[in-house]
Amino acid sequence: MSGKGVPWAVGILALFVLGFWLAEAGWQIRLVPNRSVPREWTEYKVRQEPVELSSAYELEGGPERTGRGFPQREILDLASEFPGLVFNQGDPKEKKVALTFDDGPDAVTTVQILDILKEHNVKATFFVIGKRAEVDEAVLKRMADEGHVIGNHTWNHPNLMKLDEARIAEEILKVEELVEKVVGYRPKLFRSPYGSLSRENVKQVANLGCYIIAWNVDSLDWKGLSGEQVRTNILENIRNGAIVLQHSAGGPGEDLSGTVAALPVIITTLKKEGYQFVTVPELLNIPYKKD
Repeated sequence: MSGKGVPWAVGILALFVLGFWLAEAGWQIRLVPNRSVPREWTEYKVRQEPVELSSAYELEGGPERTGRGFPQREILDLASEFPGLVFNQGDPKEKKVALTFDDGPDAVTTVQILDILKEHNVKATFFVIGKRAEVDEAVLKRMADEGHVIGNHTWNHPNLMKLDEARIAEEILKVEELVEKVVGYRPKLFRSPYGSLSRENVKQVANLGCYIIAWNVDSLDWKGLSGEQVRTNILENIRNGAIVLQHSAGGPGEDLSGTVAALPVIITTLKKEGYQFVTVPELLNIPYKKD
């Protein structure tokens, strides 16, 4: 090979390696048709505060997050097999959307999300982890005080398919006791960690008097996506009766700044398009408190 050919070969190889790395990282550029980016997109500043995460934030199952790995097809099958018990969407004839946030509360990301929701007068549904809520009871109380609905996301965030019935009951009932102590009611809405559920699990949760809430729009924010990527994942897939999955807290090293950055834009854009933001029980017309 001539001396002139070496730089070209090196350049081609570098481009190939870069392309492979981007593909592995899951970087995709997708355009949202007919949706301009509101001014808030460039103006909203995400606080980057260091957080010392105690052992209370170390969840079972390691780095997995809700929405990861459990096929959407399985969720649809369960919703079809157990109507009135397992829900993944509202009425497709009504232009309503329910924002949901898993894995909180914490004193940083959850607080930023609550600030944005308050600023835009939007109510959401938070599926909380008991182990975290015990640490941040003040944030849990703020959720309820500001009109948001609290749902149950277990105490330790385990995969229910790996637990026996007694342990599942313990994971759910322990959260109920804490939420009742802090906000005055026992949650009737339940979301399984990772979205993972067997048919037997559905029956076990139902025996505890809970509705199972899945989703049909996934932000994939647990991957540490940018605000633009989170925004695109939601807005490209939004529809009437959507239940949107996002996260309001993460594990050590998990970056949810994209969730916070995208939220004002998502709210502003969907309001302009005529969508009404409601809580999950409002969307599904079901109670959220146990008798």
